[in-house]
Amino acid sequence: MAFITCGDPDLETTKTIVRSMASNGVDLIELGIPFSDPTAEGPVIQGANVRALKAGTTTDRIFDMVESIRDEIGVPLVFMTYANVVFSYGTDRFLDRCVRAGIKGLILPDVPYEEKEEFAPSCERHGMCLVSMVAPTSHERIAMIARESKGFLYVVSSLGVTGTRSKITTDIGSMTKAIKEATDTPCAVGFGISTPEQAKEMSRHADGVIIGSAIVRIVAQNGKDSAGPVGEFVRSVKDAMRSL
Repeated sequence: MAFITCGDPDLETTKTIVRSMASNGVDLIELGIPFSDPTAEGPVIQGANVRALKAGTTTDRIFDMVESIRDEIGVPLVFMTYANVVFSYGTDRFLDRCVRAGIKGLILPDVPYEEKEEFAPSCERHGMCLVSMVAPTSHERIAMIARESKGFLYVVSSLGVTGTRSKITTDIGSMTKAIKEATDTPCAVGFGISTPEQAKEMSRHADGVIIGSAIVRIVAQNGKDSAGPVGEFVRSVKDAMRSL
């Protein structure tokens, strides 16, 4: 599963990157809607948010972009953003547009499990999955959250914000064991995974891996010419995972 910030450096480039990721083996694409205060993000994705907003990226323009390419993309698309973006747009209006654009799920990292009723019923009415997250600090809550999870369960591998890490020290195996004992919903590990080798190791325990900052860094380095390098990177990750 690959993450990209929409509108960094512009929405036309986002389209070419999405096409490249889909054609190079990605199984799900997580589209970030930029926000001025992305509290779960480290400096790499924060920088992408700033660049996207300065480029004039809006939620409406992102919906238009997704609608323009949805029929070309054969993998599920989900949005990752923050509660304020959805609230300010209007929750039902936002979800209506998601359905029209073919978006399958929504990830809101600033909405904890205990507050999900602000969004979960509306998502269910619209046939959308509100993706739950569990972290190393979730402890006994893991099984509770897992039992009610929809789509897939996002397993946060490390404490802190998103970003590449040289080593994942969390006991992912025990977290995913607790998840699999509680639900059949697939689980995917994210936060900190940045190399094919790390992805391969994490896939020993989970059903999938999520890579964001490493991809966003490639975009920051290559700008409008990012589609090729991003495609090569995600292909290398997929090849490593298939080699298990």
